[in-house]
Amino acid sequence: MILLELGNPGGPLNPNKMEEAIQKVQAGDRQAFTIIITSYERQIYTYCYYLLRSREEAEDAVQDILVKVYQQLKRYEQRVSFSAWLYKVAYHHCLDQLRRRKLRRRLLSLYKMQQASTHQTLPEDSPVDRMFEDLNPEERGLLILRVVEQYSFEEIAMITGSSSAALRKKYERLRKKLIQQKADEGGGCARGEVAESN
Repeated sequence: MILLELGNPGGPLNPNKMEEAIQKVQAGDRQAFTIIITSYERQIYTYCYYLLRSREEAEDAVQDILVKVYQQLKRYEQRVSFSAWLYKVAYHHCLDQLRRRKLRRRLLSLYKMQQASTHQTLPEDSPVDRMFEDLNPEERGLLILRVVEQYSFEEIAMITGSSSAALRKKYERLRKKLIQQKADEGGGCARGEVAESN
């Protein structure tokens, strides 16, 4: 498995307590939403950061995603895990962000020097940053959902709207690409560094 050096980026509650918090929010208890924010804010920030490759855009995206989740929470049904549903909202939001990036970047660049990061983040030149440089947003998203969050291909298919068979193939190609990338850097690839696609 590739070690993304993220540790445990969030602290989700056990599923029963999370479902209880969701039901309270659906019943109109706004305070219960803070439980959801506390549990998932860092995970969603990390996910957005690796898709968008910008701390400022990731911070904005987290705020927007949490607002969308609050507004759409009545539509959530327990047929899928809440975290998978949340990542689906985040995935589609980030895709929209990437489509509008040129316009947004002009505005965000004005604030770049003024904003201090409020999140614990990785150093600019970490191994994770170097590894992600050569990946497109779709590959970065797949890697995070599969390796870090350890979702099944079926769950990732639900999040991204792709077929699980297509995702397996993409993941296998991505795995080979990363092994080659590691070999090109001269380090070879230690056994177990890249997760197998089982």
